[in-house]
Amino acid sequence: MTSAAPTLLGPADVRRLASRLGVRPTKRRGQNFVIDANTVRRIVREAGLGPGDTVVEVGPGLGSLTLGLLGAVRRVVAIELDPVLAAALPDTLAAYAPELADHCEVVAADALALDGVPGPPPTALVANLPYNVSVPVLLHLLALLPTLERGLVMVQAEVADRLAAAPGSKVYGVPSVKAAWYAAVRRAGSIGRNVFWPAPNVDSGLVAWTRREPPSTTATREQVFAVVDAAFAHRRKALRGALRSVVGPGGNAEDVLVRAGVHPLARGESLTVEVFARIAEAIG
Repeated sequence: MTSAAPTLLGPADVRRLASRLGVRPTKRRGQNFVIDANTVRRIVREAGLGPGDTVVEVGPGLGSLTLGLLGAVRRVVAIELDPVLAAALPDTLAAYAPELADHCEVVAADALALDGVPGPPPTALVANLPYNVSVPVLLHLLALLPTLERGLVMVQAEVADRLAAAPGSKVYGVPSVKAAWYAAVRRAGSIGRNVFWPAPNVDSGLVAWTRREPPSTTATREQVFAVVDAAFAHRRKALRGALRSVVGPGGNAEDVLVRAGVHPLARGESLTVEVFARIAEAIG
């Protein structure tokens, strides 16, 4: 016998829940609640989830996406910073998905401060990420939870473009390279403003990713990321000048680049994550 599908939240449900809790969405916490059930269904479908998945959700808010996830996966771990929202979420799930509510564990915490998640190793990350911390949260969880195989996150449209950008693109930069260290990343669609309450003043985008092995290198991730940060600290600056800070006072950036097979006048915007790893390895 299968469990009854959860009832998804509509605009009236979201506003009623918020009113009952005395919650007013704040820009400081990047809170924009999804009020459109079809958008929730689309996110769950695009995420490619299965009944065996354990999903991490960051910023569940009032539970719109959480309810959609509960109907598709084995378990959800919902990470919520707002203590009022975290405390209220179990009751909301019990009301709208009574047969599935115990498949969700709510963790009242800052996702950026997590050092692990409870229960079985998670396999997917699906979230409407708070816009003000979306990239740091995504990179932190990719590093922290190596069992995450894939994910779909909703972020500000221009951030989505950056995360999925390829070398040579005008928006290719630090988020693009660092995300590529962990995963193959792609743009998975756009989201209109009217599916949120309150409606944000920016468009949103979906970013999908699939875990892959990082570049083969003797350099550590920290060493590679230090090179990436230096290369983009002064955009449009040739690498031989941009990398002086990581090569050190006794080193020669041009020699390092030549050893790595990179032209000294190349710029960070043109390099793949694999090339950045070669440069970090050449620095030693």
